[in-house]
Amino acid sequence: MPRPEPLDIETLKQEVASGLIDTVAVSLTDMQGRMQGKRLHAQYFVDEVIAHGTEACNYLLAVDVDMNTVDGYAMSSWDTGYGDMVLRPDFGTLHRVPWQPGTVGVLCDVLWQDGTDVVASPRQVLKRQLDRLHAAGMEAFVGTELEFIVFLDSFEEAWDAGYRNLTPANQYNVDYSMLGTARVEPLLRRIRNEMYAAGMVVESAKGECNLGQHEIAFKYRDALGTCDNHVIYKTGAKEIAAQEDVSLTFMAKFNEREGNSCHIHLSFRGTDGSMVMADDSDPEGLSDLGKAFIAGQLAHIEELTLLLAPNINSYKRYVEGSFAPTALRWGRDNRTCSYRLVGHGPSLRVENRVPGGDVNPYLAVAAMVAAGLDGIERNLPLEPIFSGNAYDSDSARVPSSMDKALQLWTDSEWVRQTFGAEVQAHYANLAKVEMAAFNKSVTDWERFRSFERM
Repeated sequence: MPRPEPLDIETLKQEVASGLIDTVAVSLTDMQGRMQGKRLHAQYFVDEVIAHGTEACNYLLAVDVDMNTVDGYAMSSWDTGYGDMVLRPDFGTLHRVPWQPGTVGVLCDVLWQDGTDVVASPRQVLKRQLDRLHAAGMEAFVGTELEFIVFLDSFEEAWDAGYRNLTPANQYNVDYSMLGTARVEPLLRRIRNEMYAAGMVVESAKGECNLGQHEIAFKYRDALGTCDNHVIYKTGAKEIAAQEDVSLTFMAKFNEREGNSCHIHLSFRGTDGSMVMADDSDPEGLSDLGKAFIAGQLAHIEELTLLLAPNINSYKRYVEGSFAPTALRWGRDNRTCSYRLVGHGPSLRVENRVPGGDVNPYLAVAAMVAAGLDGIERNLPLEPIFSGNAYDSDSARVPSSMDKALQLWTDSEWVRQTFGAEVQAHYANLAKVEMAAFNKSVTDWERFRSFERM
């Protein structure tokens, strides 16, 4: 599939006038990392929204996964009337949506009516940390690797079945299997090609370990651009799967087998393009700045876990021997550690293996940038590199529950200073809402264990 002409405002206007484009999908990314917004008639978008933006209810950043209004958010409540906030399109994110006819999309920053930032908006959380990094003379480059599981059941069939007894697209481990992945290639090919047509640089698709599990990889780019593409891809992959009458999930842990990861590769460069993290004279290829960057990750990982593992289910991934990390250590090309150093020279980067497929990329990358910047600013010393099986080590561990992660996030003065009290309180409330909902639920595990035998 040839890549269409890139989109800018003038090209958009021309294609709207010619009838090639009739719909513009205008979206923000919510706390859960989902695209929310509305589809506008393209001519209205050109005539009105380009100049003025559009509005959406401020409850979009203050609801639970089911879109229920909940208490505890300072920015939005029944007491304040659930007013509007402004969606201001970032025209650098204009993209085609090949899987929806006549459609383009654009992502938005979220503002109050007076033009000030909604600081708890995930995209703004990341932009604030990137501004701090730029002021220090650096910029971040990021790649995210999302895994998902494909089922032959449609989304509606999966819902009606209560997500039980679904049929995975592969019946055995197809990690790197060309034969096994060929079974799903029509779907994977369509996703790859249509993401390419949407403007992304697609690298590859491969099978993974869980039944029906796959990964499509994209080339790294600037941090904000990668996060924007991440949410467009994640939503688009689900839309394409639905059109093919199958379903897929990015949830962190669908069953007792391997979970869905979202490994995040990140490096800092100077704003002049210099490779500030690399030093070929060092045994591991790290400069002093690069070492301080990793030290910052290790220093703050526990109090930032809530941004890396944002759901109850996220913590089910952290099982020894599952390729999900449990030990808070760093190693060279060592997949048993939370932080894996890979590459050399210009390709040198740190892979954060803690996040799952349910992660909000803006928040996770903001966490890594903030931690790395603090390590550099304070010139934190880096602990010795870990060799061997970190699962068997006596290392500190990834927080094992959302409750523990919430406590660490809430108690952290560094989090309060770095992200602001409003952001700290906002995402603490998100965790409290999720834990309260889970604690009121009765699971299949409880019924199976207790119905007859208790």
